[in-house]
Amino acid sequence: MTRKQRRLTLIGVAGCVLAVALGLVLYAMNDTIVFFNSPADIQAKSVQPGTRIRLGGLVKEGSVHRGADQQITFEVMDAEAVIKVNYKGLLPDLFREGQGIVAEGILESPSAFRADSVLAKHDENYMPREVADALKKQGHWQGEANAAPKTQ
Repeated sequence: MTRKQRRLTLIGVAGCVLAVALGLVLYAMNDTIVFFNSPADIQAKSVQPGTRIRLGGLVKEGSVHRGADQQITFEVMDAEAVIKVNYKGLLPDLFREGQGIVAEGILESPSAFRADSVLAKHDENYMPREVADALKKQGHWQGEANAAPKTQ
């Protein structure tokens, strides 16, 4: 084998190894490359308790209860299901009932979720695209049609 042939063989083998490694990583992350799951998605997919996921939806009106030592419970809903969320810590300033949120944490049961972090939308007109798409699919979208007209 000439020097050029050895070099090309080495480059080819390295490329194949990298392609296989990338394929394995993408296969392993297949179910986790999701920005969030709605409550209906979690119940439909029968997600196992103990699974780390992101939960997205609207905070149910009248469901926010603040306890001692920064313990907060609230319910996240979509058109079909509701999941109770337990969170310990400070909530974002814009967190409120009726607000779109995404919470990251561990599913304790099909109807209970323990959040490590909670993200809220940053102004009245913004909603994460994934939350808006899920609400549109379920017929609960209240976006542009109900937005206040802009004045100049």
